[in-house]
Amino acid sequence: MDFRTLFAVGGGLAALALVAGWRGARPPNLQRGPRLVPWRFIMLLSAAVAILLIFQALRLSGWLPHR
Repeated sequence: MDFRTLFAVGGGLAALALVAGWRGARPPNLQRGPRLVPWRFIMLLSAAVAILLIFQALRLSGWLPHR
C-alpha cells in the first residue's frame, strides 16, 4: 500500500471515529426509540484500524523494522 492510499484510508477512518464518537456520546432520545446503530463499537473499531495504519506508515517510512 503506498503512502497516498494509506493516508486517505487512515484519514477516512479517523473522521469516521470522530463522527461515531460524537454520535455515540449524544444522550438517548426515548421518544424515538432505541438506537439501532452501535456508534461506540464503530468508533472503537475504526480508531483501532487507524492506529494499525499509523504503524504501517511508520514501517513504510523506515522508523519501525519489518518482520
